[in-house]
Amino acid sequence: MASMMELGSEEDPCASTFSLVDEDHTLANSLRYILNRDPRVEFCGYSIPHPSENRVNIRIQTTGDPAKDVLKDALQDLMVMCQHIRKTFTNAVDQHKVAKRQGEVSMKSGITEPSTE
Repeated sequence: MASMMELGSEEDPCASTFSLVDEDHTLANSLRYILNRDPRVEFCGYSIPHPSENRVNIRIQTTGDPAKDVLKDALQDLMVMCQHIRKTFTNAVDQHKVAKRQGEVSMKSGITEPSTE
């Protein structure tokens, strides 16, 4: 599990850089996408300091809300999206397995499906 450190100013909670350890482009680009769609975000970008470091820096500047809260909301949104994708994928795989089994049963019993041509 990644650890996070906020590198911001206490005087301006609307602009912060967050350093995520043990993360890469996969999480950073997904977060950047979600954050840039949030109307509270003025700027969001990320960088990887060095290819050999397993760390990502994400910079967030907001219109007034604390950057930390906006990041938490974005992480929550990303988690919900991933859960939806996983559920949709799992359902599609299950449907495919059922359809494949039904096709095998029809083939073994000599029953063929009508042609759609």
